[in-house]
This record gives sequence, structure tokens and C-alpha cells, in this order.
Amino acid sequence: MRIRYSNPLDTLLNLQRELEGSLFSDWFGLGTTSRGTFPPINVFRKDGQFVVVTELPGAKKEDLHIEVHRNQLRIAGKRDAAYEKGASVHRAERKSKSFDRSIIIPSDLNPDGVKAEYKNGILKVYLSPAEHEKPRSVQVA
Repeated sequence: MRIRYSNPLDTLLNLQRELEGSLFSDWFGLGTTSRGTFPPINVFRKDGQFVVVTELPGAKKEDLHIEVHRNQLRIAGKRDAAYEKGASVHRAERKSKSFDRSIIIPSDLNPDGVKAEYKNGILKVYLSPAEHEKPRSVQVA
């Protein structure tokens, strides 16, 4: 009979990861980032649009949910870390889990001007500013 011993520090580290991953979303919150660290998000501006790029390895397009409200973007979904039938798992750092991340964009957004594409585990969301946020030219009389 073989006895397996696990490192108690691994157990604590896994608990910490689970607690960080399970913190609720700050959808409608006041912060500029959410409390979770997954998925990692980059935001930049290009050609008058905001572009949000996030890494979602293991997520399926049909499991992603994107919402826009005023100046906030929410990305929610789930990812799977599946193993072949009969596989013996020796280390599992990538886990199946749900995620819910929201960020504040420094401009009100046009909910009808949102486009998203998902390819090779990378999600890109293109956000257009609301009409009242766009600059206007005024002719001097």
C-alpha cells in the first residue's frame, strides 16, 4: 500500500487562488478594475474606438457573455480544462471555472457600436464612444 503525502503549502496556495477567483464582480462598481485577476485585460484607444483585449484560454465562444452599460464593460463566461478519459492528472494548475470581470472605460459608450471577435483564445472587444462624447466642430459667427 502506497501512502501519498501532499505539501500543506500547496493546499494553502490553491485555497488562495480559489478565494481570489471567487470574489464577486464589481459590475456597476466605482473602481477602474475588478477584484479578480482572470481574465487579464488590456485596454487602448485606436481610431476613435476603445479596444479591449483579453486572454481566455480554454473558453468557447458560445460560453462568453459581453455587456455594456454607460461606461462599463462586463465580460463573463466559463472555461474548461478537460482531460482525456482515463488520464491520470499529475498537476492541475489550469482549472475549469467561471469568470466575471468588469472595467470602467473613461467615456460613455454606444451599446449599439460594440463589436467582438474571438480567435485562438484571444477576445477583442471594440467599443465606440456615445454620440455625446464625440467632439463637435463649431463655426464661429
